[in-house]
Amino acid sequence: MKDVEASDGEGGGDPAMMQQERAPVPALSKKTEQPKECFLIQPKETNEDATKTRKRKKKKITDVLAKSEPKPGTPEDLQKLMKDYYSSNRSVIELEELTLPDSCFLKANDLTHSLSSYLKEICPKWVKLRKNHCEKKSVLMLIICGSAIRALELIRSLTAFRGDSKVVKLFAKHIKVQEQIKLLEKRVVHLGVGTPGRIKELIKQGGLNLNPLKFLVFDWNWRDQKLRRMMDIPEIRKEVFEILEMGVLSLCKSESLKLGLF
Repeated sequence: MKDVEASDGEGGGDPAMMQQERAPVPALSKKTEQPKECFLIQPKETNEDATKTRKRKKKKITDVLAKSEPKPGTPEDLQKLMKDYYSSNRSVIELEELTLPDSCFLKANDLTHSLSSYLKEICPKWVKLRKNHCEKKSVLMLIICGSAIRALELIRSLTAFRGDSKVVKLFAKHIKVQEQIKLLEKRVVHLGVGTPGRIKELIKQGGLNLNPLKFLVFDWNWRDQKLRRMMDIPEIRKEVFEILEMGVLSLCKSESLKLGLF
């Protein structure tokens, strides 16, 4: 037993060294355990991303138009739209042929007129013209607008101007094209109000003859709920230019047809 105890004492070594080796290892501080970088970087990136998103946000056309004062349309506006529309697929010579003569334009609406007062100004001899008109499948005055609802509004606002004139609705809503063709064949009509899509179809099918037409008025300045004008809508703009090529341009150049921007 003594030998064993002596052996243990010799193997134990220096008591000071043993105490130093058995000393507890100090615990890591809480600061070193926390992922500092994650907490510092994450909020910073979020703020920067939000700032970039705000900077990249584009202004909508409705926001721009809502803040700007409305400007009345001019003949130059129509000429420019035509040039932009045809420039990609027409030669220089063809573009010149598509240019409307300045003499075909009537005074444009300066945004102070109602439809009746504007038409009275540009066509003071309407009563006489109406009495002399006797051709079927045609109208003396054609008013083109962007929708069927707008066409009905314009027809109601024609009361002070139309008098005894016969008015026809030329839009697609609830009215078949064949019904409109039969109506135009059956009686003399003086005024037509409608959308370019249906008017184009009537011309194409021979239901509407443009030769007797004396006045073509575009509902140019009116804006819808999205603040778009008729010619701001690509589909309508395309159909209007197609109508111009279906005989309107040649009538304007012969000075038998006048254009108005209401």
